[in-house]
Amino acid sequence: MAPRIGDIAPDFTLKNTDLKSVSLSDYKDKKNVLILFFPFANSDDCEKELCTFRDGLSEYNNMDAQILAVSVDSHFALKLWNANKKFSFPLLTDFNKDVCKKYDAYYDVFVPGIFDYKGVAKRSAFIVDKAGIIKYAEILESALDAPNYDAIKKTLKSLK
Repeated sequence: MAPRIGDIAPDFTLKNTDLKSVSLSDYKDKKNVLILFFPFANSDDCEKELCTFRDGLSEYNNMDAQILAVSVDSHFALKLWNANKKFSFPLLTDFNKDVCKKYDAYYDVFVPGIFDYKGVAKRSAFIVDKAGIIKYAEILESALDAPNYDAIKKTLKSLK
């Protein structure tokens, strides 16, 4: 079952593109955290989403928010993508699919009948406040859909 607004966010520790550990709890009492789950590095829709956040990063910084982007891609794929796109926030590998499952941001089968990939992250957004409580949760069934950027900003502004 997906964590809901008001729940304590499930903690996690994942590797970034430099194989350094990043934990959600690193930000407790310090920053609000926007966790973005996305299906695939280098895919058009994921690129559009993460570049939108990258290009608006100063606004998110002003809202005291740390962005953490999570996919099931390997750190190798994420590192190459980051080198090309210069994201200014951590890209984290959930290669073993543990965190996606904790957040119910997980396709058992991605695009059945076409790709049939098993265990892909669903495009999702969660906002966790400084106390570790989920304040926003959006899990999209279609990988082609974008998160609600306005609702994310509105929620983050309310946490200042």
